[in-house]
Amino acid sequence: MSFLVGLTRIKELSILLVTIAAGIYFTVTSDAFNSLANYQTIAQYVAPWAIVAAGEVMLLICGEIDLSAGFVFTLSPFVLMLFYVNGAPMAVALFGAILICTLIGTVNGLIRTVLTLPSFITTLGMAFLLQGLVLIISNARPVSVPTGHGILEVFGGARWSEFMWALVIVAIMQTLLSATRFGIYTQATGGNPIGAAESGIRVNRVKVVNFAICSTLAGLAGILQGTRVDSYDPTNGGFNVMFFAVASAVIGGTALLGGSGTVIGAFLGALLLGIVFDGFNLTGVSANAFNVVLGIAILFAMILNVSLIVLRKRFGTRGVT
Repeated sequence: MSFLVGLTRIKELSILLVTIAAGIYFTVTSDAFNSLANYQTIAQYVAPWAIVAAGEVMLLICGEIDLSAGFVFTLSPFVLMLFYVNGAPMAVALFGAILICTLIGTVNGLIRTVLTLPSFITTLGMAFLLQGLVLIISNARPVSVPTGHGILEVFGGARWSEFMWALVIVAIMQTLLSATRFGIYTQATGGNPIGAAESGIRVNRVKVVNFAICSTLAGLAGILQGTRVDSYDPTNGGFNVMFFAVASAVIGGTALLGGSGTVIGAFLGALLLGIVFDGFNLTGVSANAFNVVLGIAILFAMILNVSLIVLRKRFGTRGVT
């Protein structure tokens, strides 16, 4: 019984079970699933979703959302190229592109907190603004990645570098969320904003920082992804990446109303989506059915999460009595 109680307290338990079940299913139904080449393919799906989701988790826990993250993802490689073609060294161009992404997130946060506009409206407007900027800067044409720069091997050029970045970012963000004062402030801001403010937490500052973190990670993911595929494409990213990142976070147990969630859970959510998407391709299932499975996965994961919350409360009450 104590072992079962311990299992119910693992927040990522439901998504972990679903992910394992999906892996077993496609292992049985496809001989090509368990191969190094296919693992690399899954990693390529998972990495950008997991990186963007790590930032979205922080905002969702705050009770906010960033709909513009997908277009920050699209914009960042072209900002990098603007710096580079105007004579900046590649390292400086990388830093400048990431800094611009951070500033975009900061602007989102300030509009949300100072002007008190809902984050949904604020970031939706920013998304369309950034989409237009991308098309203007790129002339709606893809750009080849510069060659001869070893630093780009680290930023997505090497075979597994993008996925390694995802693992490192997930570890850092989970530590930030669960083991630092800022993480506690973030959870308090989403769980009880009035109580958090009355206890001395600068709620608006916490939100602005998390908006900046989300945009920074989205910009980094865009550079990593474009460098990996050897092309910076103005049609890459957008709402598609953003929705997959948010779906990963929600499937991983992050509450849309704020107050709770884990970055590891979001990573497992992205892994589940990657496994299902890859498995469909291997088994010949129509890609049109993926959204159906995505919807089922979200609903099933949320039902499991709610059930586990009820079990935790029930076992906790028994422990008290």
